[in-house]
Formats: sequence, C-alpha cells, structure tokens
Amino acid sequence: MRSLVFSVVILAAATTAFAQQWEFGAVGGGSLLSDVPVSGPAGKATAGFAPGAAFGAFFGENLYTHFTGEIRYEYLQSDLRLSSGGQTAQFTGGEHALHFDMVYHTNRKESRTQFFASVGGGVKVFRGTGTPEAYQALSQIGYFTKTQALKPMVSVGGGLTYQLAPRIYLRAEVRDFITAFPTALITPAPGMKFGSLLNDIVPLVGITYVH
Repeated sequence: MRSLVFSVVILAAATTAFAQQWEFGAVGGGSLLSDVPVSGPAGKATAGFAPGAAFGAFFGENLYTHFTGEIRYEYLQSDLRLSSGGQTAQFTGGEHALHFDMVYHTNRKESRTQFFASVGGGVKVFRGTGTPEAYQALSQIGYFTKTQALKPMVSVGGGLTYQLAPRIYLRAEVRDFITAFPTALITPAPGMKFGSLLNDIVPLVGITYVH
C-alpha cells in the first residue's frame, strides 16, 4: 500500500505546474454497500456490509477551466453481515478508501451552481474489528474474521457545488466505489460460493474552500 500511496502523491504533485487554482474540503454522509449472493449446500444467502456513516476529506488542483485532479480519503463505517432465511449475523468493521480522481466540471465563472462528474482509482482497506466468538450464527454460510484486506478500487461519481461566498462552496455528490469482495473478512464455508463484486454507493455533502 505504501508504494501506491507514494505514486498517488507523486501524480498529484506533477500536476501542480499546470494548476490554475487549488481547493480542499470535508464531506460527510453514508455508505450503502451492495450485498453479494451466496449459494451452496447450506442454501441461499447474502453476504456484505450493513449501511453506516461516511466521512472524508479531499485536496484538488484545478488543472484547466473544466478539469480538476483530486486526492481523496474516506472512512466508511460498515459492519460485516450475513443473512439467510430471515436470520442475520453481524460483525463490527470499517473501511478506508484512498484514491485519485479526475473531475470534469462546468465553469465556475458562468454560474453559482456547478455540476461535475468524476472517475478515478485507488485502494480500499476493509477491516473486521469485532471479537470472534466460539459460536457464530450462520457459520454454515461463512465466517467473520478479525483481519484486514486491501483491494484495488474504481471510483466514479457526480454531483454539484453551489457558491455560498466568494471562496466557499456547498458540495453534494454521490459516489460508487467498486471493488472485489473481501473473502478474507467474510470467508465462505466449505462448498459455499460468494459473488465477486461490491458496489459501495456513498452520498456525501460537504464544504469546499477554493483559493
């Protein structure tokens, strides 16, 4: 992970020579991860993560009139979850997302309201932080593990900003963090097969300062 973080920092620094403006901000909202289907001898189930709070911060360089490069970090509170036959088992957990996004936006000089779309990539660290128990409900489906797993991540999103003051903007956005399912945290029981792709829909609202 250190080499990836270093690469992201170097990439962001390389854009500085072309920057028109810089901006930074903080956001908060929620994390709505999709479940993946589970099938096998023990029957059908779903595996995934419960909804939780999300918090983040970002730093951006406005490269051209319509393009910004952003380094972003989000913490996502997402407990691990298994569900089958009306029964649910849960285990405390969370995620850290670090990524670099390219943002296309309308021109701020034209209107107080600016729309934008973004795409980028980075990594997400999934963490199981609960205390393992001798007996776990739905253990015939899968097992919760107190460990962590790093997965490559694709980030896509869009939203708008609204100017509140000459350098202050209200920002609202929705993002989708796409990763492989972390089977190191929720391990399939023998013979059980888990889906492979997770979508994390993250609505966020925050404040941006532009210099």
